[in-house]
Amino acid sequence: MSDKLLHDYNLGEQMNIPVLIKNVVTRTAKTGKQYLAIDFEDKSGEMEGMYWGVTPEEIEIFVIGTVVQLHATKQMYQGTPQLKIANIKLATGKVDLKPSDFITSAPVQRQRMEEEINQVLFSITNPEWNRIVRHLLRKHHDAFYTFPAAKKNHHAYTGGLAYHTLSIVHLAQKIGPLYPQINQGLLLAGAILHDIGKTLELSGPVGTTYTVAGNLLGHIAISDAEIVLAVQDLHLDPNDENIILLRHVILAHHGLLEYGSSIRPAILEAEVLHQLDELDASIEMFTHVAEQTEPGKFSERVYALDKRMIYHPKSLD
Repeated sequence: MSDKLLHDYNLGEQMNIPVLIKNVVTRTAKTGKQYLAIDFEDKSGEMEGMYWGVTPEEIEIFVIGTVVQLHATKQMYQGTPQLKIANIKLATGKVDLKPSDFITSAPVQRQRMEEEINQVLFSITNPEWNRIVRHLLRKHHDAFYTFPAAKKNHHAYTGGLAYHTLSIVHLAQKIGPLYPQINQGLLLAGAILHDIGKTLELSGPVGTTYTVAGNLLGHIAISDAEIVLAVQDLHLDPNDENIILLRHVILAHHGLLEYGSSIRPAILEAEVLHQLDELDASIEMFTHVAEQTEPGKFSERVYALDKRMIYHPKSLD
């Protein structure tokens, strides 16, 4: 059997390989027959395919987190690689395949990310902010370093949450010296905690879904609630201006109300965190979409990028 992965195959080439079902949606065609829209994943990344003629039994079997043997041909659809599926079966054989064998991971090892985050804590000299950050990192330690930053859009891989957080920390460390009016401690505390609620919004790195709290509250509200709980646990004054400022930075980091923020940024550090968050997420999404798009072609419209089509330049490869 081939050792090649999903993205190792050329257009028109057939594959017969084990992969993980990362996401699956049951849809109904114009004919009234059901089919599955499936996102497959292995260590090389993700690829979508439509499984036509699916049976009710297969709908029950082929669920998120299932390892399957995929027989398909790689083709292009609107500038994006897609799979023409011939057959899917449950992966069986001598080798015990686990979902974790197929999940992509952050490009930086967990130990290194932990060491960098721990070092950054010394730059947060305000005692209230420092204690809150340390408390919540301890509380959500394992999830923070293993969860993705999103279900699908940006940093949607194991360790993506910590990697995204660390990327924003690095940006904050670069921009701080250029603008001395920025309170570096507040910006760094906000950078580390801005997505801490995703440890409760998302289900985990395998077959990532939104939890009930994630669907009903969202990670911004959850992050703020975790800060409030930390203030209680640490016996801090909830009316202290430093506490209010930290909560504001978190609540405003999506910038606009329609993007999930409870309030628009009203202090410089909140605005800067919002811009850095947008920058890092956009770079990740542009990079991912370009990698999945044939050079010299446009991608399909990307919902998370305001439905823009992204071009993959041939001359920049």
